[in-house]
Amino acid sequence: MSAPLFLVDVLPGEGLYTLGGAEGHHAATVQRLRVGESLLLADGRGGVASAVVRAVGKGALDVTVSDRRYADAPDPRLVVAQGIAKGDRGELAVQAMTEVGVDEILPWAASRSVAQWRGDRGAKSREKWAAVAREAAKQARRTWLPVVGGDPDLSTKQLTQRLSAASAAYVLHEEATERLSQVELPAAGEIVLVVGPEGGIDDAELKTFTAAGAVAVRLGDNVLRTSTAGMAALSVLATRLNRW
Repeated sequence: MSAPLFLVDVLPGEGLYTLGGAEGHHAATVQRLRVGESLLLADGRGGVASAVVRAVGKGALDVTVSDRRYADAPDPRLVVAQGIAKGDRGELAVQAMTEVGVDEILPWAASRSVAQWRGDRGAKSREKWAAVAREAAKQARRTWLPVVGGDPDLSTKQLTQRLSAASAAYVLHEEATERLSQVELPAAGEIVLVVGPEGGIDDAELKTFTAAGAVAVRLGDNVLRTSTAGMAALSVLATRLNRW
């Protein structure tokens, strides 16, 4: 079993270090790490350090940091505009996409989004997505945390501007004829993928996105749920970009 990963604000130098706060509590009380066990410390920005537990306290660990290293940010970046979905489907999508390597997630207020993020609810929902992404990144041992970016509910107009600026943009659509497994991919920059909510992407949105340079694509003959479509598409891209 690989060593568990815990996030820190600043990557410590080699030598003794105390892992406290929420991460220390989780390591000592929930995962119950013991003296001699190994763990990883990461800052979420590419820095990672190996460590070994030297002492276990109440909600904290004393560890010895043995080495530090740095992983470059992935390029091209994989960005998914996820249509806001009802219930926990959006959170399920965020969790799965984080595990397979998404670099940024944009909550998108699509015309067919049943759930609406407004005011405090929007801010809290976005924070929830960020928390889910953080925990999923730890589980996947990721050294770079995905960003939950944009406004709490990115408008179609704002998303269109992001698509125009991207190195490549693709819209998952069940009536598309081109397959994501076959389209040309850029070697660098930003790839933006649009995933609709439960009801899909309407004709006006699709027309707007393609006018901005996005390409409508499909994964195959089956129609996936909004909670799994992004994960499946990212798996295709990760393979084609040699991340996997």
